[in-house]
Order: sequence, then structure tokens, then C-alpha cells
Amino acid sequence: MGVSMATAGLWVERWERQQQRYAVDREERFTVIADVIDHVTAGRSTPLIVDLGCGPGSLAARLAARLPHADIVAVDMDPLLLELGRARHADAARFVDTVIGEDGWTAALGVDRPLDAAVSTTALHYLAKPVLRRTYRELAALLRPGGALINGDHLPLDDEPFTELVAHVGRRRAERSRAHRHEDWASWWAAAARDPELADLFRERSRRLSTGGNDNRLTLSRHVALLRQAGFAHVSSVWQFGESHVLVAIR
Repeated sequence: MGVSMATAGLWVERWERQQQRYAVDREERFTVIADVIDHVTAGRSTPLIVDLGCGPGSLAARLAARLPHADIVAVDMDPLLLELGRARHADAARFVDTVIGEDGWTAALGVDRPLDAAVSTTALHYLAKPVLRRTYRELAALLRPGGALINGDHLPLDDEPFTELVAHVGRRRAERSRAHRHEDWASWWAAAARDPELADLFRERSRRLSTGGNDNRLTLSRHVALLRQAGFAHVSSVWQFGESHVLVAIR
């Protein structure tokens, strides 16, 4: 079910454009995540990083360019996006097909030493609260002391008026950057489904999972509380625009 580099390049490029509709200042958020990893892995010759919910390798590729000596394991459950990532970013990471939070998923990573960092962007909000709580604990156990979990995601605030306000600020920023001129999520999937080279991957995807997910809508403070309960000593948001945060938890 492999795809050609040309086909993968086409669909990954279109993926990058459509994602700009949903992540305010996406490139800045990626850069901040890389800055945090650069700091927590300073002095380590070959840092080990896991990218959770990697999709077609957007973050993994940027981290590989920024940290060329890092070992990056990119994890996702979507066979189509994983194959696009493998074909487009083969040199950036080792792509692993597993379901985050399910029994045995950490063994599937195939790592033989503690992690220096675990990263994620717009993926962990799909995990139900009990699964997220367990996943945070498992990640705390995988990370070395001083290692970090860095999560770039949409995290609403607790104060309802401010939740609405920061969402409004994010929308206005997106309007100014003209992000909504790009195709949306549904249009990307519909167009990709018409590509005959991706037909087998779509059949496998339909067999295994749906295109959607359920947002757990856990607030920033609830994520902080769950991370502290999981054993992370220090937890804080280090960057925000609208509802988009980079939340860092230090082991």
C-alpha cells in the first residue's frame, strides 16, 4: 500500500496548507516547540524524541531539520497519513503504527532508552479523559528525569467569558492572515479519496477508524492537574495565541 514520493509530496503539501485554517500561528507554535526541545536536550548528543499523533510528519520533519542528530519516533493510528509521512519524510523519523493509549502501545515504540522529549500537536485533545490520564502516566514513566512532554494544542480556559474572548482573538488572527482561503479538512479528505494511488490506504483506513474524533474539551487547568497527578514536577504553558497553547511538563 505504499505511495510514490511525488504523490506523497502533493498531498502533504496540501495538508500543510489546510492545517493553517485550524492552528493559529502554526509555524510559530512549531518553532516554540522546537525551542523547548532544544533547551531540554542541550548537551545530549542523540536526543530521543517521540511525536504523538504525528499525522503525515509535519512536526517530525521540522524537528529533524532543527535537530539533525535526534532520533525521532513518529506515532499515529491513521494508515493513510502514516504512509504519506513515510514516503515524504523518510529520513526525518521512524514511523510507527499504533493507537496511543491502548494496551501495549508504548512497547510498539521500540525504544531502548528513556525519552528525552515527547511532543504532540492537536492530537491529545481527542483522547477521552481516562485514556489521557493513563497516557500521561505512561509518558512520565518513559521520560528521563528532566525530560519533557510538550503539547501544542487547543486548550480552552476555565473562565467562560475569557474562553470566548481568546477564541475570538484566534479567529480574528486567522482572518488577518487569510488562513481561511485554503481548503478545509473535509475538502482535503474528499479530494484525496479520489486519488487512485491512495485507494488501498483509504480502504484500510475505513476498516480501522473514522475520519473524525471527539474533542474532550478539557481546559488548560485540567491538563495541568492531570500532568501533575501523573508525576510531572513542573507544568506550565509557555506560549499562547487564542486557544492555542504550548504546554510543557517537565519530568
